[in-house]
Amino acid sequence: MKPPVEGSEPGVGVAPDLHAFQARLQYSFDNIALLRQALTHPSVAHEGDRTSQHNQRLEFLGDAVLGLVLTRELYVKFPDVSEGPLTKARARMINRHTLADQARRIELNDYLILSRGEEANCGRGRISALADGFEALVGAVFLDGGFGAAQTFVLRCFHEAFGELTSIPTLENPKGELQEILQANSPLAPEYEVVCVSGPEHDRVFECVVRHGGRELGRGSDKSKKAAESQAALAALQKLRG
Repeated sequence: MKPPVEGSEPGVGVAPDLHAFQARLQYSFDNIALLRQALTHPSVAHEGDRTSQHNQRLEFLGDAVLGLVLTRELYVKFPDVSEGPLTKARARMINRHTLADQARRIELNDYLILSRGEEANCGRGRISALADGFEALVGAVFLDGGFGAAQTFVLRCFHEAFGELTSIPTLENPKGELQEILQANSPLAPEYEVVCVSGPEHDRVFECVVRHGGRELGRGSDKSKKAAESQAALAALQKLRG
């Protein structure tokens, strides 16, 4: 972990060396307070300094910016691909597991500002904290440098995972990805149920629903039960991304 800055106030987390982090990002902030806010977990306000600004609002903004940047990139690079595959490709690129991986690539976990309680509970490695922090960071770059700066930052990050996007990313295992995302914060596994079977015997269509903790997350239909479950998982992943 990078060395902390001395003199942080009791109960409000430990401030990291943001100069080193900016070198890692290949982006220098004009307003360093935006970067500090992007790295500040909500637990800081909940546990100690209730006036402290945390990263939830920047996460909300960054989610939209991230979606726009990657949607535009897919739209431009694959002019002959229809909406359905483009939507699946975007879901593959933007989910909490992928975003957490992006956060680890830039070592964001080393720079998160957490409450003492969250730190003690291994919050630095939580997928949710990493994914939220990455989205907040995108939002901070957007506010600090504008859309062009945010676009450059996002594409540079995603280039490591997806290359030059010469082929469209696909969700090869949406059920597995959904389970991994859900079980990062809950011991419960998603449950699948066939709720309807229609059509003649030689041309059945299965409709499946996926639930987690009793809450419906998505529905899908296809020619087989397995494919319908995959479609339901894909719908759930898209819903979780908002």
